[in-house]
Amino acid sequence: MEDLLLSLDQYYEEMVSIRRYLHANPELSFEEVHTPAYIAKFHRELGLEEREGVGGRGVVATLRGAKPGKTVALRADFDALPIQEENDVPYKSKVDGVMHACGHDGHTATLLILAKALYGMREQLCGNVVFIHLFAEEVLPGGAKAMIEDGCLDGVDVIFGTHLWAPTPLGDILVRSGAIMAAPDQFEVTIRGKGGHAAEPHNAIDSIVIGAGFVSQLQSIISRKINPLKQAVITVGQFESGTAYNVIAESAFLKGTVRTLEESVRDQIEKEMESLLKSICDGAGATFEFKYTRGYPAVVNHPEETDFLAGIAKEISEVKRVEYCDPFMIGEDFAYYLQKVPGTFFITGAKHPSWETAYPHHHPKFNFDERAMLIAAKTMGLATVQYLEKNLI
Repeated sequence: MEDLLLSLDQYYEEMVSIRRYLHANPELSFEEVHTPAYIAKFHRELGLEEREGVGGRGVVATLRGAKPGKTVALRADFDALPIQEENDVPYKSKVDGVMHACGHDGHTATLLILAKALYGMREQLCGNVVFIHLFAEEVLPGGAKAMIEDGCLDGVDVIFGTHLWAPTPLGDILVRSGAIMAAPDQFEVTIRGKGGHAAEPHNAIDSIVIGAGFVSQLQSIISRKINPLKQAVITVGQFESGTAYNVIAESAFLKGTVRTLEESVRDQIEKEMESLLKSICDGAGATFEFKYTRGYPAVVNHPEETDFLAGIAKEISEVKRVEYCDPFMIGEDFAYYLQKVPGTFFITGAKHPSWETAYPHHHPKFNFDERAMLIAAKTMGLATVQYLEKNLI
């Protein structure tokens, strides 16, 4: 195990170089071509079994240890976001309007170098390691489900994954048994009233007023319909309506997201939203269309594997604190893996100590302390080796 940690230290500069190359050359979800080719080439040149086009654009590489044993899977995502980067760094995105603004470049660099370090100790490994490189995590339906259907988890006994998290201080590892991330659903609402002159509202049916009422009353679902001990979020992110200041708008379009941790709450909110919309529109004489799209399930960690990972993290010298955290209301399609095999998904703090505040994920100035990649690699690497040694066949 000491050999693994030393190897990762030695490969750290290469890890940074890979991350910066990927950052400068991002590709959007479902449009990844060069990134998976780069990943596959890296594994192939190491000497691993690699498979491209898994589930569409995914890459899976397998390291077989010299001795028989269990199989551990590790996952990283590699898609970018449609954001114009505003960072002034040498490795700034070269692609106009596309940026790695969520750390996926760091996730990929972490996993590639971890694969290299583990390959170097393959004669000591009692079992196998599967490296899953996921495409299109940012956009529904995501890549995980398709990759699973294409066999990426075949023979896997346990899976570990992490998210580099810029708002959390470097050196912190956050873990949680049970739901650590939410189910991110989407909804779209079209309200159709009756257009008219702004001076004669009595001869029209104002879709803006109806839409505004719906937005205001949506929060009553959270405060008055959902058990206050349950966690849920409803956010309207888009409201489009109207063509002129003196015209009553005939239609309004709203789009937003619902975040929940439990399926029963998810079901209830969808039902309550449609019921509320119907009552408001019926009362105003308007019609509506309601479209509710279910996103990824909640990410639900397995208790035994979570406690195991927490114990491993405490052995890493760079880790200052391991804490059981509250859930995050963001979404992650790592959820699909955890529905199939035991495992855990954890947070690796990536906020530089000198930063007063960190720009949030999905921000044009998002960045992270690259040393977090080394912490993530050591934690997942040590977890992999100790799991295989603990579960000898």
